[in-house]
Amino acid sequence: MKLENPPTLESELTSLPVSSWRGFARDLHDRRIEQICILSDVERMKCEAEELKQLVAEGVDALSAKSKKERFDEQSWDSLKSSPFYEVLREYRDVLPDDIPAELPQDNGVQHEIDLVPGTKYCVTRQWPLPREQVKAIDAAPTPIPRNDVIIDSMGLSSIFSALDLRDGFYQILMRESDIPLTAVSTPSGMLWKWLVMPQGLTNAPATFNRCVTHLLRSVRDFAPSYFDDVFIHSRAVDGKSEVEMHKEHLRRLFALMRKHKLYANLKKCIFGASEIPVLGCLVGKNGVRPDPGKVRVINEWPTRTNVKELRQFLGLATYLYKYVSNYAGKIRPLSQLLKKDAAWVWTADCQQAFDAVKQGLAEAPILAVADQDRPFHVVCDASDFAIGCALMQHDHEGRDRVVYYQSRQLKPAERNYPVHDKELLAMKYALAKFRVYLLGSRPFVVYTDHASLRTAIKSPHISQRMARWLSFFAEYNFQVEYKPGRLNVVADALSRRPDYAVHKADANAIGVARTSTPSSSLLDDVRSAYTKDADAKQLLDYFAAPSDKSRQKLAKHLRARVHRYRVHNGLLLYSAVDDNADRIVVPDDHELKLRITYEYRDAPTSGHQGREKTYLLLTRDFYWSHQYKWVRKYARACEVCQRVKPAPFSQAPLQSLPTPSDCWQSISMDFVFGLPPDNKRRTGIVVFVDRFSKMVHLAAVPAEVTAKQTARLFVDMVFRHHGMPIDCV
Repeated sequence: MKLENPPTLESELTSLPVSSWRGFARDLHDRRIEQICILSDVERMKCEAEELKQLVAEGVDALSAKSKKERFDEQSWDSLKSSPFYEVLREYRDVLPDDIPAELPQDNGVQHEIDLVPGTKYCVTRQWPLPREQVKAIDAAPTPIPRNDVIIDSMGLSSIFSALDLRDGFYQILMRESDIPLTAVSTPSGMLWKWLVMPQGLTNAPATFNRCVTHLLRSVRDFAPSYFDDVFIHSRAVDGKSEVEMHKEHLRRLFALMRKHKLYANLKKCIFGASEIPVLGCLVGKNGVRPDPGKVRVINEWPTRTNVKELRQFLGLATYLYKYVSNYAGKIRPLSQLLKKDAAWVWTADCQQAFDAVKQGLAEAPILAVADQDRPFHVVCDASDFAIGCALMQHDHEGRDRVVYYQSRQLKPAERNYPVHDKELLAMKYALAKFRVYLLGSRPFVVYTDHASLRTAIKSPHISQRMARWLSFFAEYNFQVEYKPGRLNVVADALSRRPDYAVHKADANAIGVARTSTPSSSLLDDVRSAYTKDADAKQLLDYFAAPSDKSRQKLAKHLRARVHRYRVHNGLLLYSAVDDNADRIVVPDDHELKLRITYEYRDAPTSGHQGREKTYLLLTRDFYWSHQYKWVRKYARACEVCQRVKPAPFSQAPLQSLPTPSDCWQSISMDFVFGLPPDNKRRTGIVVFVDRFSKMVHLAAVPAEVTAKQTARLFVDMVFRHHGMPIDCV
């Protein structure tokens, strides 16, 4: 019998025991069986392989998602009988109870205290959650949170690990007797209850618990660091003892302390004698540290974001694992732009590409080495035109070069202007600052760079001012710079040369502004349209439309004397000067139009950012307006770029801070602010008087061309009248 589409899954096949052939024949005669599929051995093997593949595909995610829950459910004393640590666990079974003893905990030297902010009252009306006013009434305790990198670094070189989860830790801490009334809770039945132990939900309760655990377990901190209610035990073979024997000894010492101070652990959430354990979002094992697959799976399954809040949630989880991803800052750059204050939410193709790149980077994250302080470190760093990158590396016991930490960042706009030599030095400075905790005060280490001149840069007698400032920073470290060509400096070179870090430069042929000083047609059209808003231009255009002696007499006096120097061509007023008789376009009295023309002739990419005199010569070649030189001088003085980078023509004394006055309005500071929108009196500036002792401020609106006499009058009205004459005014 041959079928066109035989079933391929075992669930679709009918398995027949040898003793049921009579029933099979009866069902076949009654037409209860619709199909018969006979498979050869090869076909059966293929069928089973396809079924196994499908089961694996369907069960991988479910297995990963349920692994922790299943492990908790399966953890029991019976399941631990085959463990080499079963004897130790049975010896300290009271530390791993099914139910915590119903008794008050002993006084272990740490009690929870409620210190109220002076002048506040505290009255508990409900236990959970506390009203915001009551939370603010409690003075926060300055207790630091344990650093996860310090905990992970302390587990280096270990080969066997265990993890404990402390149980009901808050209820193992007594309340300070004087603070017990502050925890009173009224019930609907009218009864009043007070907490004798530390309840959950109080301000400083987590800090008190962390301080208690750290204090009680301080003697085993070297091999059993703690993070709130999590305790991580790690061991290695030492002095002829195997790793298992050392781990048993460490567990006994830890359990003895827990028995002494009545600390209990939850057996179902504990891990004993594993080669790898979860530690604060990552997995730490004898081969190194890697991100937790559960968190990576959550990130990979995250759908595309639709608003800023959802994007912050995604980046909040991804950023916690940034140390495992090279160029993380570069990969999230398009996403970071969406988080800016005034940025519009537009999910572009670059954003989607960055979103997928972060997922892929975490999915392919390497296993980083745990820092070993007994082995020397070395640093690789590199710089490009748009970014710097570095990596902290170390050789393991097998001689392999392992990465301990990745770091990279984009260059700031000012840093992109550094010469290549200074960019390479900046990359080295950035690396030493980021890895300071590993490198400062340690044995000599090596910094590898692909810039050969850095080998002698620190000892060179000819250094720049920037390098002179950095020398004091480099002097804190004991290191040697060695040259490594870029083709060999793969890690740092890749970190600094991300394509999305690059600043794309415009092609000279694609620049959309004039390459010469010739006015563009759009600019001339704007000049023509602006004539209708200028009184002098309207008079001149009306005169040249019908020139006569009568119409000439109607012109303003200052125009009538020079009307012979004006003419009209294609709707434009032209003016010829006395010296060269060259025609120049007359610009109406339009502030924005003058700014635009001056910008194109001075600040545009093709103008060269000339000085005052050259800018004036370029402008007067094509344009004319009243007081043109004064306008150019004022424009050049207000240029921000020139103020920052133009060298002073004379020596300047170093800046010094003013002495602090001893009383109000003895010493004042005065300044002007111009360029503001005009008010109803056409005033575009303000004068500011500040008392340097009390920081009290007086403001007054002033015109752009304010005189010294007007300023003195404002000083008398606003300062002298109210506060008297100051000793000095700056």
